[in-house]
Amino acid sequence: MIYKKNRLLPLLAIVVIVLTSCGSIPKDAFKLTPELLQKRELKTRKYEGIAEVDILSASAGVLQDLGFNLDESETKLGLVVGSKDRDATEIGQEVWWWTKALLTYGYSTFFDETDDYQKFRASVVIRPISKDNDKTHYVSVTFQRIVWDTADKITKQETLNEPKIYQEFFDRLSKSVFLEGQKI
Repeated sequence: MIYKKNRLLPLLAIVVIVLTSCGSIPKDAFKLTPELLQKRELKTRKYEGIAEVDILSASAGVLQDLGFNLDESETKLGLVVGSKDRDATEIGQEVWWWTKALLTYGYSTFFDETDDYQKFRASVVIRPISKDNDKTHYVSVTFQRIVWDTADKITKQETLNEPKIYQEFFDRLSKSVFLEGQKI
């Protein structure tokens, strides 16, 4: 019996490979859209006249100033990751929950959950413009959030695309980079 199973396994693998390789990549899969370019422009800035280590240190300081705890930092890769936990309670959800509780004598709210807490994550990536120029870098930052409800289930996972958040980060980073440049 074991012998027959061993003969069927390669045949089954071949069938799976043939069936999954029939798909094709859409023509426009790698086409850059205007929206993607706008998002990249929102999240990336160019800094000149500063070493990668110094801009990495300045980025970590800005994240801490914004209330983030540093979770990971890898200087060889030019990466800093931070997070912060916040309350996610929204007034509209609470009002709706209490209204339903009053109208249904508490029956419908037994199964309803509202947003409870959220975690914000920030990832900063620093990369040199070229191997020859170690004083000019691109700095990219991404802010994300995950929201949990009162039953500890994830209700939202999203990348934040609000220009105000990114503008505040880069304004603070520009000031910090300027101060780092004054130390030299």
